[in-house]
Amino acid sequence: MEALIPVINKLQDVFNTVGADIIQLPQIVVVGTQSSGKSSVLESLVGRDLLPRGTGVVTRRPLILQLVHVSAEDRQKMAGDENDPATWKNARQLSKGIDADEWGKFLHTKNKIYTDFDEIRQEIENETERISGNNKGISPEPIHLKIYSPNVVNLTLVDLPGMTKVPVGDQPKDIELQIRELILRYISNPNSIILAVTAANTDMATSEALKIAREVDPDGRRTLAVITKLDLMDAGTDAMDVLMGRVIPVKLGIIGVVNRSQLDINTKKSIADSIRNEYAFLQKKYPSLANRNGTKYLARTLNRLLMHHIRDCLPELKTRINVLAAQYQSLLNSYGEPVDDKSATLLQLITKFATEYCNTIEGTAKYIETSELCGGARICYIFHETFGRTLESVDPLGGLTTIDILTAIRNATGPRPALFVPEVSFELLVKRQVKRLEEPSLRCVELVHEEMQRIIQHCSNYSTQELLRFPKLHDAIVEVVTCLLRKRLPVTNDMVHNLVAIELAYINTKHPDFADACGLMNNNIEEQRRNRLARDLPPVPRDKSSKVPVALASASQDLSTIASEVDGKAATTGGAGDGAQDSGASNWRGMLKSSKAEEALSEEKTKPAAILPASPQRGHAVNLLDVPVPVARKLSAREQRDCEVIERLIKSYFLIVRKNIQDSVPKAVMHFLVNHVKDTLQSELVGQLYKSMLLEDLLTESEDMAQRRKEAADMLQALQRASQIIAEIRETHLW
Repeated sequence: MEALIPVINKLQDVFNTVGADIIQLPQIVVVGTQSSGKSSVLESLVGRDLLPRGTGVVTRRPLILQLVHVSAEDRQKMAGDENDPATWKNARQLSKGIDADEWGKFLHTKNKIYTDFDEIRQEIENETERISGNNKGISPEPIHLKIYSPNVVNLTLVDLPGMTKVPVGDQPKDIELQIRELILRYISNPNSIILAVTAANTDMATSEALKIAREVDPDGRRTLAVITKLDLMDAGTDAMDVLMGRVIPVKLGIIGVVNRSQLDINTKKSIADSIRNEYAFLQKKYPSLANRNGTKYLARTLNRLLMHHIRDCLPELKTRINVLAAQYQSLLNSYGEPVDDKSATLLQLITKFATEYCNTIEGTAKYIETSELCGGARICYIFHETFGRTLESVDPLGGLTTIDILTAIRNATGPRPALFVPEVSFELLVKRQVKRLEEPSLRCVELVHEEMQRIIQHCSNYSTQELLRFPKLHDAIVEVVTCLLRKRLPVTNDMVHNLVAIELAYINTKHPDFADACGLMNNNIEEQRRNRLARDLPPVPRDKSSKVPVALASASQDLSTIASEVDGKAATTGGAGDGAQDSGASNWRGMLKSSKAEEALSEEKTKPAAILPASPQRGHAVNLLDVPVPVARKLSAREQRDCEVIERLIKSYFLIVRKNIQDSVPKAVMHFLVNHVKDTLQSELVGQLYKSMLLEDLLTESEDMAQRRKEAADMLQALQRASQIIAEIRETHLW
């Protein structure tokens, strides 16, 4: 089991070289209030004066102190055996020619060896002032010191600044909180043993060290109490109850020690003499407890506790190291190797990006997105869901009113009344409706273009991590692909324009689907018209007493008056056409009267339209250019029938065209945009980026990438070395 503490010291050395504290190594953390004697306890364990001493704040930075027991045989072996582990190599080399039996070494001074312990103390003070200043300031950055001696037991100790309440010097106002956080940072490590130091001349119930230890170790499984200054208690009092655990019990025990006084330090009293005086004091004052107290007993106890603690922590520590090694190996792989052949590297990265871009569209990419649709799947969704639903939501007759249809029919007839619905009106109207399919088709192209732009970022984030090493190359690739997409966008839009223009160029009324729809529609219209006339047609009145709706009578009268004046004949007042024999006026007025019954059919179904303005007074000349065209009015039965025919024809043909557009636009987008980019992407990248004058610039790594790679490589090497050190431990060593 003695081999366990040197193993932990080796691990400490390994991780100190990379400056990492990700591994929580077993160690003993000394906690106490200011001037409670922490540094004196450590000096007693070392057996030499090596720590700054004095009143007030002395320890202002954490001191990680490793005690390495080195016998004469071990020293010769370290100096001469070339097969020792690598962590002992420096010590072996530096121990050659050293006459002293004890020496020390700081981490920050690299290979320098200190045989004078006064020089070690001075170096601690200088290093403390270098970071913390020279006026009582503190710093959380630790000082690493290693002591090789035949007079010590193997231990790893951490001396922390003493807890204070009131700031002094240039200490900040929250100095108490800072020191508390610093202490908690070390004692929260579940692999640490807490050495709670309390002066005997204070009440143990007020011990700040035990209080903060209980916060992180409520069960007391890793807390050991040390009572200092037993010789400074008031006359007539002793620490018997405290040392026996009757005041506050501590599971790992309570050990009392006697420190050197400031006078002893000033007079250069040796540690060995102090330990002899301590033993004499304990034999005299506490004879029954003398063998379970004192500095030597404390050293053996700490050594035993640390060994057993290391034994308990070792399996978990080994697992932790292996897991971290795997994580750092993966991290290092993501950073990639330093570039040697830049030409081959550039070509490889370009090819990999182009392959991943195409694979993302095809759905064969290595990294499949699970949170949202991406690549080819989203393009498919745009074609068949977004674009398809948008086309289906377009109303075939949207934006087209009955008046618009009637106006188109009238405009297509010219000056002559038409016996049949003119085909020109249907063609004009259906083109107007088909034109409305162009906007959603262009929007479909835009959505696909945006998705292909998003694929660039997807490939950069998930598929080609190497590009993150070279930000300039990444930006150049993005620019090339973006330009290629931008170049293909007008071509694709022109094709979509042409698809709609093709449909507008020739209205194929002989289309099989359209012919079938027309035949079925004509039968339905005729049947519906007969049914409506049979159901709604009232008897046509034959005498003057029959009541005609006022609006219809007024409109009929006005129109007949206008017609009579145009023919140069006198208008009559009463029912127009009743008994008239004049052929021109009577025939025209008769047509008006015969249509009144049919006009009455649509009165209930059509919103009241604006009545035509009153006719000019009789006897005055009429200028027809001043008479507004009667558009906003009720439709006759024939007009309503003609409008229904046109509406149904438009709807039928529109559905045929919409089906064609819904099928042809995705095909055009795939051919002119998606497939073209897939086929030409790699050649475009190679043609614009694979140039000798661009190699140096494009393959320039980001500023912090090299540093992160070095840190990851160092940490991985340390973890691998730590794994080897733990693997060297025999199972028998654990027991």
